[in-house]
Amino acid sequence: MTGFAALLAAAEEIEGGFAFEITEDWLQGRTAYGGLTSALSLAAAQRVDPELPPLRSGQFAMIAPLAGRVEARARIVRKGRNATWVAAELSNEKGAGFSASFVFMRQIESAADIADYPMPEGVSPVADARPVPMEVAPEFLKRNFDARFALPKSELGEADLCWWVRLKGREGLDPALEAVLVGDALPTAVLPLLGFRVPISSMHWHVNMLEPAPTTEDGWWLLRSTSEFARHGGASEQILQWNAAGRPVIAGMQSVAVFG
Repeated sequence: MTGFAALLAAAEEIEGGFAFEITEDWLQGRTAYGGLTSALSLAAAQRVDPELPPLRSGQFAMIAPLAGRVEARARIVRKGRNATWVAAELSNEKGAGFSASFVFMRQIESAADIADYPMPEGVSPVADARPVPMEVAPEFLKRNFDARFALPKSELGEADLCWWVRLKGREGLDPALEAVLVGDALPTAVLPLLGFRVPISSMHWHVNMLEPAPTTEDGWWLLRSTSEFARHGGASEQILQWNAAGRPVIAGMQSVAVFG
């Protein structure tokens, strides 16, 4: 098993970035887990400038399957007084498989002060939450994460999932990297409606970072994925993430292709 920190540590320096090996313990079907490729693209982006401000947002495009040897490269698109835009790409011998666009922005004083992403009511404390069965879970989840059901089915909507999730090998990770790596761990919200048998694929994932350096207690994050529209082979999902104290850290949206 290759933990994320070990994968980064073993990366080979190449011109404009680094190369690494995506092993089978990080796969979701025939491609890498989306949270892994998102975090790897963020790691590449962070290397382009040691004085980048905190991550404010990221847009991730899952273009083609990635496994085995993969190369990551990033470049600064624009550097302003307050914000820096960075583009990143992951590729293999067949070409681009993943692209990302990041905005890093320093905190500034603002008249706007709204914080309206409350943790769902009725969430079970981690200590009391029932473990998610891993017998049929994808390899990346089974080998790299702990997961527990946070809300009973009676409290959830039709296409609605809410879990506590923890990365097993998280020591020494940058806070933003850990939060992004964990943030895509839930199955897509429509998958239970399809009996877990219909092929699906994430297409785009957008995240807004609500904390400059998100932290949590004992590694546990609360994730909720909800789909309120699915039709004609596509689904739109909202993904929210809180730390163990109920503080929101990521607000996101995902576009999912449903092949059946």
